[in-house]
Amino acid sequence: MSTASPGTLLICEHCDTVYRRRTLQRGEVARCACCLAELERHQPLGVNALLALVFTAMIVFVQANMWPIVTLGLNGQYSGTTLWGMIIAMWQQQAQVVSVLAAVTLFFFPLTKMLVLGWLLWFARSGRRAPGFVRLMVLLHHVGPWTMSEVFVLGALVAIVKAHNYFDVVADPGIYAYAALTLLITVFAGVDLRRLWELTREDPA
Repeated sequence: MSTASPGTLLICEHCDTVYRRRTLQRGEVARCACCLAELERHQPLGVNALLALVFTAMIVFVQANMWPIVTLGLNGQYSGTTLWGMIIAMWQQQAQVVSVLAAVTLFFFPLTKMLVLGWLLWFARSGRRAPGFVRLMVLLHHVGPWTMSEVFVLGALVAIVKAHNYFDVVADPGIYAYAALTLLITVFAGVDLRRLWELTREDPA
């Protein structure tokens, strides 16, 4: 094993067992023989496909934040609101903690993840590492679990069903845009971004 290059080795993050990497076929998953942890899975999407998905997600993200999410009607009067309208309303009603958490997990973290991932993939198209590559990879690792669009969509759907007993409720385009964004983020979550270390090279000083 000592004569193999670093790119041909695969190390289990849980028990530090070292394996020689081989190319996985479609649907294959490599697991550690000692602790059964997942080591690697086949990635059908290339860098260009991932970059296209990032651009698509950013377009959907803009639409989700611009379009109304839900419209409530009572006695013939209707009122719709966007995500930021809901965040501002919660802030004004003394729910600052919930308002900040919603803004961070539904807007700032997803936006950060898409911008950073797009930046890294743009340079990876030519096999280069983007400026700040190491710090940005660490940032993606920490930000990833906090993008909670799927929790918001599920909570919004439950709220719509319950509110329907008291109001006329209309699901607006914003909630569908967030549902589409959730699907895209789910795709990103299944991609092993560690591949970027192997697909890119550091430019010589």
